[in-house]
Amino acid sequence: MSHGSSPDELAQRTGHVVRVLHLDHTSAPGGAEFALLRMLQAGPRWAPYLLIAPAEEQGGFGVYAAVPDRVPRRVAGVRQPAGASRGGRLAALAVGGRVLAQAAVVRCARAFRGADVVDANTARSAAYGAFAVRGTRKAFVVHLRDLVEPAALGRAGHALMVRVVLPRADGVVANSRATLESARPYLRSGVPAEVIPSASGLRTGAPARSAGPAASGSVRNVGMLARIDPWKGQMQLLEAFARVFRGRDTRLQLAGGAPFGHEQFAESLRRRADELGVGAQLDLPGHVSDVEALLSGWDVAVQASTRAEPLGQNVLQYLAAGLPVVAADEGGPAEWITDGVNGLLVPPRDVAALAAALERLDADAALRARLAASAAATPGLLDDPAVTRAHEAFYDRVLRSVSDRRRGRPSA
Repeated sequence: MSHGSSPDELAQRTGHVVRVLHLDHTSAPGGAEFALLRMLQAGPRWAPYLLIAPAEEQGGFGVYAAVPDRVPRRVAGVRQPAGASRGGRLAALAVGGRVLAQAAVVRCARAFRGADVVDANTARSAAYGAFAVRGTRKAFVVHLRDLVEPAALGRAGHALMVRVVLPRADGVVANSRATLESARPYLRSGVPAEVIPSASGLRTGAPARSAGPAASGSVRNVGMLARIDPWKGQMQLLEAFARVFRGRDTRLQLAGGAPFGHEQFAESLRRRADELGVGAQLDLPGHVSDVEALLSGWDVAVQASTRAEPLGQNVLQYLAAGLPVVAADEGGPAEWITDGVNGLLVPPRDVAALAAALERLDADAALRARLAASAAATPGLLDDPAVTRAHEAFYDRVLRSVSDRRRGRPSA
């Protein structure tokens, strides 16, 4: 855990409140955007400023329209299209041009000149943030929400991360141990690096509830909360659901928006559900703002991503809500779930194993109730104010490390 004075103590000693310029490459709905929004809504004791690149799909502040009025914000620069780092040489050149253009916008911003810390909320914003801080004494903090590997970042994005971003980082916040370990080979010695879960809107300390409306009978509602995206595993869950619940009075809810051009995938889910004979049992409600109400109606919650999830905010939300959880046994979710204790782990990308886990939970209400109670008591779950306090301490740790390095002292 972080050590040193808190930002409040630092302000009392120096009369200075830490000023943090938060960078994000989009205001479209996404896990990283909601995580930052929740921190800014939790009343941080640093002085935040938000600089957002224009979103592809909407004008204005998008998700960040809900940021409290006391937080200055600005949309400026050039769009940073999702997925652009996955193409060939021409796509890589286009990515580079957009990154450099946005770096110039950041460098010229008045908020940049006054910032103590430049904090990149996403991998793309970290790319242009790293160029913006070059040649300056600004402390540069990078949020890692994806594993540092080409499969997660794309070839161009991975190259930027390991050659430009991480070698310049003065601090790294990772959302899981798996994420942090994937970045360690590229960090300078002594750079503060810490695992802090993303702000996920958790309500901790609430009494554990039983395993949903069907606690004493069979499963009536199965759900996944994730953006509609092929790698999030909605298709795999649909296939497994059909094997167990076809023709039953059981519903499958795949809750989440379909940003970044995945509307066609949502349509393919509907078509496949019809082919499997469960079309009338499938709900695609889109983005859901009231997550607590959504989860309260589920009996079983699933995470089935087809590549390793760096964290899986949905898994934290499931656990805090006291739901029986089925998750893929890799990446961040496997750090939070002990198989058979507070959830069930299944081999990733294995539809048969996922179906077997659903069938097991359907047949055993006592197991569902036991997993639900243990889920709500999972150690380490943090609500948004606690996540925000952890960031406050981390910013102070980074500033102390930067100061010590400039004075030739070893980092604490």
